[in-house]
Amino acid sequence: MSRAAAITSLDAPFAARLDAVAAETERLLDRLLSAQPLGGETVRPQRLIDAMRHASLGGGKRLRPFLTVETAALFQAPRERALMAGAAIECVHCYSLIHDDLPAMDDDALRRGRPTVHKAFDEATAILAGDSLLTLAFDIMVRPETHPDAAVRVALVSGLARAAGVGGMTGGQMLDLAAEGRFGMQGPRSESDTLTMQAMKTGALLRLACVAGAILGSAPQDAHDALARYGNALGQAFQIADDLLDVEGDAATLGKSTGKDAANGKATLVSILGLDGAHARLDALVADAEDALAPFGAAAGTLRAAARFVAERRA
Repeated sequence: MSRAAAITSLDAPFAARLDAVAAETERLLDRLLSAQPLGGETVRPQRLIDAMRHASLGGGKRLRPFLTVETAALFQAPRERALMAGAAIECVHCYSLIHDDLPAMDDDALRRGRPTVHKAFDEATAILAGDSLLTLAFDIMVRPETHPDAAVRVALVSGLARAAGVGGMTGGQMLDLAAEGRFGMQGPRSESDTLTMQAMKTGALLRLACVAGAILGSAPQDAHDALARYGNALGQAFQIADDLLDVEGDAATLGKSTGKDAANGKATLVSILGLDGAHARLDALVADAEDALAPFGAAAGTLRAAARFVAERRA
C-alpha cells in the first residue's frame, strides 16, 4: 500500500501525486547526500553521511516538498526547480527532527518507526548530522540548478533563513521549552501564546514551502499573499492534527511515542480547547485554507485536497 493510501481516505489521484513527489524527493535526497565530496569540500566523513541519510531517507510524507511542487505548478515553474527547493526545505525539517529528538530536547527514541539518530549513532554524531543538514539546505537553495536567476535564489534563501531561525522554527522551539517549565520559569500557556509558538515552530516552514512556489514562479504579490494565508492555516491545522494524534493515535501506526505532550506539560491547543474544541478548530482551519485558494480556481484542487489530508492523516 502506498504511503498516502495508508494514512488517508482521500481520492486516489491525490494519493498518487503525493507518492510521486515523495519518490522524486527520495531520489533527489539520495543524490544530494552522496558520500562523494563536491567542489570546495575535502571529504565527507562516512559516519556523518550515514547519520544524515538515516534521518532523511526511507520515510516521511514529504509534505513540504509536495507543497512546493504543487504551488510552483500554479505558475508553470519547472518541476525540477521546485523539487530542489523542496529538498532544501526537507533538509531543514529533517535537521529539526534530529535535534528535537535529542535528550536535551524531547528525548525520543523512535522516529518514523526507527531508532532516532542519537540512538542509532550517538549524541555527538546526531548534533553534527543536524548541523550538516541545515547547512546543506542553504547549499541546495543557492545552486543555479534551483533557479538560474540569482535574485530568485536570494529570495528563497532569505525566506528559508527566516522560517528556520530565531523568529521562526528555532525561536518557536525555545518558546515550547519555556512553556514546559524549562530554564527555571513557567512559560505562558494562553491560547494566543500557544498559537504564536506553534506558528513559529511548525507553521513557519510549512508556510515557506507554499510561498516558495510563488517565488520560483515569479508570481504577483496577491498570489504570494494568498499562498501565505493558505500556508498559515495549513500550518495551524497540521499542528492541531499532530497534537490530536499524540492523544488519540497509535504509536505503532505513528512510528513514534504517543502521550508525551501531556506527560511533559506541553502547551497544545488540545489541552486548551479540549478534544471537541480542537477538532472543531481543525475543521475551521481546513475551510480557511481552502478559501485562501479561491483566486486559483480549479488549478488548486490538489492543494485543497492537501488541507484535508493534513486534517485526516493518521500518521
